[in-house]
Amino acid sequence: MKRKLSLLLGVLALALVPAIAQEPAASSAPMGKVHGHVTNPSGAPQTNGSVTYLEITRAASGPGLSPQTAERGTFTVDANGDYTGSVPAGNYTVVYRSENMTKDQQADRFDNVKVVANQDTAQDIDMSRQEYIDKLPEEQKKQLEDLRKKNAAAMQANAVIKNLNADLKVVSQDLKDVDAAHATAEQQLGANAAKADVDAKTTEIKTAKYTDVTTLMTKDTELRPNEPVLWAYLGQADAGLKKYDDAETAYKKALDAVTASKKPNPAVEGMANAGLGEIYARAGKVPEANAAYDAAAKANPTSATMYLRNQAVIFFQSGNGDAQVAAAEIAIKNDPNDALVYYLKGQGLVQKATVDPKTSRIVLPDGCADAYQKYLELAPTGPYAGEVQAILQQAGQKINSSYKAGKK
Repeated sequence: MKRKLSLLLGVLALALVPAIAQEPAASSAPMGKVHGHVTNPSGAPQTNGSVTYLEITRAASGPGLSPQTAERGTFTVDANGDYTGSVPAGNYTVVYRSENMTKDQQADRFDNVKVVANQDTAQDIDMSRQEYIDKLPEEQKKQLEDLRKKNAAAMQANAVIKNLNADLKVVSQDLKDVDAAHATAEQQLGANAAKADVDAKTTEIKTAKYTDVTTLMTKDTELRPNEPVLWAYLGQADAGLKKYDDAETAYKKALDAVTASKKPNPAVEGMANAGLGEIYARAGKVPEANAAYDAAAKANPTSATMYLRNQAVIFFQSGNGDAQVAAAEIAIKNDPNDALVYYLKGQGLVQKATVDPKTSRIVLPDGCADAYQKYLELAPTGPYAGEVQAILQQAGQKINSSYKAGKK
C-alpha cells in the first residue's frame, strides 16, 4: 500500500515595485554563476515562479526614490524549488515572482547581492522567515497558520505511511519465508536429518515468522485501523499460529474496512474471504466455508483458481470427503485444466470404495476413476501419478495416460 500525501502551498503576499529599466547585459562582461532555493511561507519548497537578477546601474538620487536597475537574468524555479543560472558580475537586487505575477509585482526581494566573476553565488529566497511573515496582512497570516497546520498533519501522515510501507515489506518477506520454511529446514539440518526433526524445524521457522507478522500488524492496525490490508495480513498470521478466533476477527475487520472505504480492493477482499473460508472449513462449518470461498472467487476472479483449489485442499486436510468432492467439482468448473483438483476429487470419492469379495479388487464409486484418469492425462508425471496409477490398477482399470512407473 503505497500512498503519498502532499500539500502544495502558494505564495500569499504580493507587493508593487517601480517599473524596471530594461538593459541588455554586455556579452563581454565577466560572468558569475548563481543558484538558490525558494521556500514559501509555509516552509515548503515553492515549485513554480521565477527569480530575476536586477543589476543596480545607478544609485537612488534622493530620499524615497528607487535606484535604477537593469534585468540581467531571469531563471525558472523548478519542481524542487531550485533555480540556477549565470549573470554578469555586479551588485544585484534579487526578486522572486510567482508564476502569475507581472513585472511590476514581486513576492519577495533581497538587496545588495554581490555576484563575483567566475564564482558561484548562493541566494535563497526564504519566505518563511519571520521578518517576511510579520509584514503579511492579518488575514493572510491566519491563512498561513491554517496551511501550516494542514502541512504538519500531512507530514505526520506521510511519516506513518512510510513506516507502514516498511513494515509491509518485512511482512511480505516473512510470508515468503513461511512458504520456504520446509526447504530452509532441510538446508539447515542437512540431507541426513530425520523427518521428525525437519518437520519440527519447519514449524519453528513458521511460528517465528508468523509471530513477527502478528507483532507488526497488531501495532500497525492500531495506528491505521481503516487500512484493510493490515487486517488481512494480521488474519493470515493469526491463522498460521492456529489462533483461529483472532484470525476470524481480523479478516472480518479487513472486509469492514474495504466496505467503509467504498473503494474496491479485490486482492484484500479475496484474501480475507478465503481466509474466513479456511477457518470455517477447519471448524466443520461447511456452508459458511463454501459461501466464503465463493465470495473470494467473485471478489478477485484472477485468483479464483487458487481459492477454489485451496477450498478442496482444506476439506481434504480436515478429513471431510463429501465437502472435498463438492469443492473439487466447483474448482473443476472454474478451471477444467487444473490437474490437482481432479486428484482431490478422486481422493474424496475413493474413501467410499468397496472390495469385490470374488475378485478382491476394489470397486471405485462413480466418477472416481474418471477423476483419476483426468489427473493422469493432465499430469502424467505429477507428484501423485504413481499413487493414482496404483489405485486404478487395483480396480482393474486400464490406464489412459503416458505415465510410466519408475523401476524399483
